[in-house]
Amino acid sequence: MADDKQDLPVAKVIRKDEAQNTDRRAVVIDPVPILTGGAVALVGVAVLLVFLWMVPNAAARESQAACRGLGGYNDVVPQLCPGGEAGCTLPVPAPEFTALDITGKQVKLSDFRGKVVLLNFWASWCGVCKAEKPSLSGMAKEMASGDFQVVTLASDHNFGDAMSAVIQSLAPASPLPPRDPNGQVTMPNLKAAFERAFPNNIPFQVLLDPPQGDDNIGTITQRWGIKAVPESALIDRKGNIRAYFVNKRDWETPVAQTCLRSVIDE
Repeated sequence: MADDKQDLPVAKVIRKDEAQNTDRRAVVIDPVPILTGGAVALVGVAVLLVFLWMVPNAAARESQAACRGLGGYNDVVPQLCPGGEAGCTLPVPAPEFTALDITGKQVKLSDFRGKVVLLNFWASWCGVCKAEKPSLSGMAKEMASGDFQVVTLASDHNFGDAMSAVIQSLAPASPLPPRDPNGQVTMPNLKAAFERAFPNNIPFQVLLDPPQGDDNIGTITQRWGIKAVPESALIDRKGNIRAYFVNKRDWETPVAQTCLRSVIDE
């Protein structure tokens, strides 16, 4: 029995002041880990904010570098400047226009709002323009998407001339549509020749910009301040000209596609 009594738990009386001291020690919190954790969190937030600030700026710099390498920052002509005053810089709003497509439908530039547009000014009588068409077509096919559209505006009196030039440029082995005694191409003949040359159509849109009188530059093209073709404008989703290219370009080069994609990916 004596051994059993020794195994019983022993109660110990704790004084009131000891209990208070024990409680105080139990709730003491070391501030160092909290301050350290807070500092780390603040640094993380700062790094995130800097990253978010740098990403759009890096994209803008990439766009500018690529488009500048492609020669896309030519001096802006007064006709494109707000109020017609010389000395403005890109971006500037793209002047609105309405032109006919081959079906006779009126198409506005603003119809493409929400997409990035490469607007190419050209003419069937322009050999340099026709030489540019294969790379323009190749790029348009490769980059085809709901976010991007290549639109060409032909300074020609009729679609017979414009579309015959497209066939010459992109399908030189395909026969051209025959012309009537007046030298004109009928729409049925044009349609038949075009479908033979391009069973799957072409990856860009052709609009007509007829010149007036003896001019060889279309009226819309002239309003844009253009005196010779080809020229091209890269227009963003909001309708602003972001880059402008005088003369032809090889649109299938990496620098050209980087310039285009940097605006598309914004």
